[in-house]
Amino acid sequence: MVKVGSSERSYTVDSNWEKLPPGWEAPMAAVAVDSKDRVYGFNRGIHKVIIFDKDGNYLDHWKDVDFIFPHAIYADDDDNIWIVDRDAGQVLKYTSDGELLMSIGERGYRSDTGADNSVFTSDGFKDVTHAGEPFNLPAGVAVASSGDVFVADGYANCRVHRFDSEGNHILSWGEPGQGKGQFMLPHGVSIDVHGTVLVSDRENNRIQAFDQDGTFLSEWATGLIGPALVWQDSIGDGFVPEHNGGNFSVLSSVGDQIARWGGGTIYFLSRSGWGQ
Repeated sequence: MVKVGSSERSYTVDSNWEKLPPGWEAPMAAVAVDSKDRVYGFNRGIHKVIIFDKDGNYLDHWKDVDFIFPHAIYADDDDNIWIVDRDAGQVLKYTSDGELLMSIGERGYRSDTGADNSVFTSDGFKDVTHAGEPFNLPAGVAVASSGDVFVADGYANCRVHRFDSEGNHILSWGEPGQGKGQFMLPHGVSIDVHGTVLVSDRENNRIQAFDQDGTFLSEWATGLIGPALVWQDSIGDGFVPEHNGGNFSVLSSVGDQIARWGGGTIYFLSRSGWGQ
């Protein structure tokens, strides 16, 4: 097996980890891990959500679910599973066995941001001229300890939206650009142990930190190339898959680089998950 990382953060790659039923394919868009170490793979193939144990053994899959473009998946502290269906324009909350509990966003609706809403593309962020309401091709989701839901609405918008636990919209922030609090494809969102909102501003090659009301706190750059998400462990180190660079970085709690490796397609297992 191949080893990656540094002396401080060293890992062994298991390229044959997942054990699928015969004949199944699993082009995974995103993965998440719940409190019982069950791994949920969000799949762009036939079987949309496949569940594995921590050793990669197949456990189950969700039946009777229909997603247009699987993008991100997240397991909250109560083991509810949150789905971002990018092209449907929805964020969906499920039980761990696939029962729908709540949906945020109207299926098929796209807000006015200046982008061409007749086209579904990963480059729509280039045409955004102004911020729009929820949603226009959302990318990522995270849930705070309060139950509030944060959505990175990035592929054809430039906003982070906050909702309460019932799905009611509270506030939004962001506009197109490269300044503080501005975004070019806010792709991932996560909440650290202090309640800080970390937004992966992918095409600006940085991570921006905010309080939960959207006030800018700080910026991490550290030579990142298209960060897709940042997830922090219990000691505050951040794990960042770099979408555009094909790298994977480990950062300190203040954004200093601890380790980096890569040069290929990245799939990142974490409690918060990640989508391409």
